[in-house]
Amino acid sequence: MRFTVYDMDKHTVTIMTIMSLSFLYLLAYSSMLLSSKLLIHHSCLLILFNSTNHLFFHFLSGAASNRIGVNYGRVGNNLPSPSRSIELLQIMKAGRVKLYDADPEILTLLSATNIEVTIMVTNEEISGIANDQQVADQWIHEHILNHYPGTMIRYVLVGNEVLRSTNNDQEMRIMKDLVPAMGRIRATLKRLGINNIKVGTPVAMDVMDSTFPPSSGVFKPEIVHEIVPLLNFLRGTNSFFYLDVYPYLSWTDNPTSINLDYALLEGNQSYTDPGSGLTYTNLLDQMIDSVYFAMAKLGYNTVKIAIAETGWPHEGDLKQQGSDKENAAKYNRNVIRKMTAVPAKGTPAQPGFVIPTFIFSLYDENEKTGPESERHWGLLYPDGSPVYEVDLSGKPYKS
Repeated sequence: MRFTVYDMDKHTVTIMTIMSLSFLYLLAYSSMLLSSKLLIHHSCLLILFNSTNHLFFHFLSGAASNRIGVNYGRVGNNLPSPSRSIELLQIMKAGRVKLYDADPEILTLLSATNIEVTIMVTNEEISGIANDQQVADQWIHEHILNHYPGTMIRYVLVGNEVLRSTNNDQEMRIMKDLVPAMGRIRATLKRLGINNIKVGTPVAMDVMDSTFPPSSGVFKPEIVHEIVPLLNFLRGTNSFFYLDVYPYLSWTDNPTSINLDYALLEGNQSYTDPGSGLTYTNLLDQMIDSVYFAMAKLGYNTVKIAIAETGWPHEGDLKQQGSDKENAAKYNRNVIRKMTAVPAKGTPAQPGFVIPTFIFSLYDENEKTGPESERHWGLLYPDGSPVYEVDLSGKPYKS
């Protein structure tokens, strides 16, 4: 029996054609590189199908993607539906989204997109997972296997700002259980053969004992014994140290000693670290590098940083100077421009490295507690309209 192309459906023919052309392209490109005596570092072609049979090609160069992400928080009683929220993320050209849980409805909706997804194990779930592999297996089954690979889940963050100075017994227990829980999640993924989902945990800047100058960066001594196992895990699994970093908060604490434009990444001021000799043009790089130096002092200078949260509030009370639309727009546009630059800029201490970054946050969330600014970090108002114009793809903003 003879089988011809006419016996195949159009979809199959299209896929085979694309695969053939892609192979020829890679063959020609590889020949060009070899003739130029250039090295391809871990390059490969991945053909990924999602649940709706869309075909995606991702050329990977061993480096992290520079697509900008957004934190999708839902601490509000007046927010758009999940389906409308996913539409808005696509309109805004978000490359990634970070959830503060693993909501099944949202994960299902994201399966129809090309958005990379980060999900979270809540703080309350950590101890149960740490103490029972079956609990970890069940969590993976419910929150990942029911959606992956149709939904492009790429990171599982275990807990949110778990590491901190505390005397609370429950918080100390969760801190002790953090890395064991991460290990169990990782073990389940590895056993299932899922190698493109990394495991991490977000850490706030208040774990630092010193951040200025950046070369003096050290972790607080009372939590170093918790930081070291985390860094060992991240290095061993080639994952990121996820950092919540807010130049706004540092600037509001020291508005007379820190120039506002320096905090906004406006690039019209510089500072040279006397310890390292490195020159800085913005506060964000300073803060990130203080963590790099702190990790290096513990022997973990190869662990890379990702930004789990950063942003600037567009409104606050009278005592919260600097929280306005103009500053928020400047900061977020400058961060997006920096983090999507090609080639990657990195930081003075780690030049040329991509820093995966999530802007905080998608919406203003009216049920957040604290000062007025806490409810005004959104890129969008609760009705879905933009607070100010921003393009998450990194294209220059035209005023």
